[in-house]
Order: sequence, then C-alpha cells, then structure tokens
Amino acid sequence: MSNENFTTVEKKDNIFKRVFMFYVEGFRSMTIGRWLWLLIIVKCILLFCVMKLFFFPDVLHENYDTDTERAEAVRTSLVK
Repeated sequence: MSNENFTTVEKKDNIFKRVFMFYVEGFRSMTIGRWLWLLIIVKCILLFCVMKLFFFPDVLHENYDTDTERAEAVRTSLVK
C-alpha cells in the first residue's frame, strides 16, 4: 500500500520538479563523474578567460574615446 501511495504522490508533482530531482539524484550518486564535471567546468572557464583576453580585444574602447563615437561606429558597421 505504501508503494502505491508513493507513486501517486510522485505523479502529482510538477514535471519540472521531477526532472530537476532526477538530475540532483544522479549527481548525488556520482563518484568519478563529479571530478570529471569539475574538470570540465574549470577547463571551460580557463579556456573562455584566455580566449577573451588574447583573441577578443575591446576594439571599440581602444579606437573610440566616447560612447557616442562607439555607438556611431556600431551603427555604421551594421548598416554596411
């Protein structure tokens, strides 16, 4: 009887809550996966920070002095 009661309560829960709890329980039961996810997150953060610093300079800030000049440069670039 208690097993039937549990399934009916579970079915009444919101679908988003059930999906969220599915992932929470999955991450709780991980052992090696936690370290792999941590490694992936650290790697992505470092990768994006390095790419931002070296490959995507702030060209508008370097080439134009005021916000109005920057806005005009963006407008002319979009129109072309």
